[in-house]
Amino acid sequence: MCRMGKTSSRILRCMIMKAKEAEDKHIASVHSKNHIKLIRSISSKEYDSRRNKIAKRLNSIYFNKGSSESAFLAAGSVIEVAEKVAAGELRSAIALVRPPGHHAEHNEAMGFCLFNNVAVAADYLLNERADLGIKKILIVDWDVHHGNGTQKMFYDDPRVLFFSVHRFDYGSFYPAEGDASYCFIGEGAGKGYNINVPWEHGRCGDADYIAAWDHVLLPVAEAFDPDIILVSAGFDAALGDPLGGCCITPNGYALLLTKLLGFAQGRIVMALEGGYNLRSIANSVSACAKVLLGDKFRYDAPDMQPFESSWRVIQAVRDELKTLWPVLSSRLPENVSLRSRPTQTELYSSSGSESDVEELPDAIASVNFIQITDGVISESLSRLRLDEDKIATTATSSNITVEQSPADLAEPQNVGSTAVSKEIPSLSWRSELSKVYVWYASFGSNMWTPRFLCYIQGGKAEGMNIPCFGSHDPSPPCGTMWKTVPHRLFFGRSSTPCWGIGGVAFLNPEINDSENSYVCMYKITLEQFNDVLFQENRLVKENNESGKTESPNSPLIGLSEIEFVSSNKAVHLAPIKDSWYSNVLYLGEEDKLPILTMTCPSSDVERCKSGELPLSPPSKTYATTLIKGLVEGKHLDSDAATSYINAAATRGL
Repeated sequence: MCRMGKTSSRILRCMIMKAKEAEDKHIASVHSKNHIKLIRSISSKEYDSRRNKIAKRLNSIYFNKGSSESAFLAAGSVIEVAEKVAAGELRSAIALVRPPGHHAEHNEAMGFCLFNNVAVAADYLLNERADLGIKKILIVDWDVHHGNGTQKMFYDDPRVLFFSVHRFDYGSFYPAEGDASYCFIGEGAGKGYNINVPWEHGRCGDADYIAAWDHVLLPVAEAFDPDIILVSAGFDAALGDPLGGCCITPNGYALLLTKLLGFAQGRIVMALEGGYNLRSIANSVSACAKVLLGDKFRYDAPDMQPFESSWRVIQAVRDELKTLWPVLSSRLPENVSLRSRPTQTELYSSSGSESDVEELPDAIASVNFIQITDGVISESLSRLRLDEDKIATTATSSNITVEQSPADLAEPQNVGSTAVSKEIPSLSWRSELSKVYVWYASFGSNMWTPRFLCYIQGGKAEGMNIPCFGSHDPSPPCGTMWKTVPHRLFFGRSSTPCWGIGGVAFLNPEINDSENSYVCMYKITLEQFNDVLFQENRLVKENNESGKTESPNSPLIGLSEIEFVSSNKAVHLAPIKDSWYSNVLYLGEEDKLPILTMTCPSSDVERCKSGELPLSPPSKTYATTLIKGLVEGKHLDSDAATSYINAAATRGL
């Protein structure tokens, strides 16, 4: 219940309590003993010389002398407020804690998260305080990033319904793991109790999230009938956040929360997760706090059109779950006004200006209960290294005419410059580029010809989880040959939808004469090269209604880019600058034709070196595909090919 009191003439509408540390035994319900021991000790003097080295081995983690205390306080605070709400001592609560938690996994800190605060609290209610009568918990994760840690902790548990709505971007958005897809629905007894709504791009706002609530979350929540709701309340999908790139307004968050009040007798606990614009966080938390206090608000929505892509994703989620949740078996309404996919310019335009954030007159939130972690904001947040391009960028889309030559748009560099394409009318660029030949040099799975032909003719080869769309021109390569190049082969990232768990191949853009990596070269048209580039960067999709394949209507590499990359050795493509294979390298000529390949930008190599991006050995299936390519290409025997792949996978950068 809401606690009331008076101080002078001001009415206090909330109870403010000091943070409380979690006990090891409660954290051990979801985390390993070794992980707890590391976090308990990481701030001690004995780790002063090793702290940063340990952090670099982890994925997007920062440690300092306050990390241990803040991690235990954050987890303990969420436990305490969840317990009080479950016991009826409080009607609802907000835990303003740092560090966040939803990325933390059983044995590993990740994504600024040390302990999984919400998961610890959920397990505590279910297993340590069964006397409170909490038998079913709904966890709603509206952070812009997928709650990978929480998902894994309850993946086979039907007592927890986990719902995550997040940017996925075809698997390229952090944490860039395939299990953020809608097809991951739980397993065993927990099948159907894991729901992912993965947006295909940024700029999603109130209308998109409200549609996900109305057509997925709310019908399932009603059928599930939870006893309490825990919200992993990240506010990095808010308008103005420099990392999220989405557009939820403070009143949008308020409406999403209001729609949850009808469940679990309104017993809701919010725990702070991500968010990197302080004004966005303040305004959004304030709006949510007022909802929990019962304040009325007016939601003015002149334009409530979700994106076409969001509508398609929501239908795909419903189709995946309809046999397990019959309430989702009907088709979505057809007479809905939808927005077309945002242009590349809109996707990469700045959303980080504080002036973009709606002002709320009452900046200070009043809530039933606010849990505050001492220290307010952890050093890891203040040390967050923001990519200035993500905060404010004027990158021009490839389908917008520009007057400058590519040389005017980028500084010549030998490790990857940024450029954009001049417009080629969508009906003519394919015809023009179908007459131009290049050598495409593959260093990864495409070294095996049956796998490469999937990018040209569609379908999937042995070992692939999902099929390729193919090129508009399905003609096979005009020639094939092998060579070695002076670039380092390495395996990065941690999973892909196509190959599952494990790293995939990249070439370091830096030239290193002491390195020799094998490439299989295919003579294909520049049109086909663009189609491979589209598919490698997940820019091709299928229209569920028409059944037709849709791809960008302009090339990423045209004739002007060929001239530019030949002179500058590399071009980092601005329209897809955050994609995995957005850097096109020039590897020389063969028969007077340019040799091109696609790999990561140099900035990603540095992120791998620092530990911000993972270096992961390839899965057995993926490694086998590379080995088959090397052997069937008659370049190496099986033992030599295996040694070559193993060496690349085990050497550090």
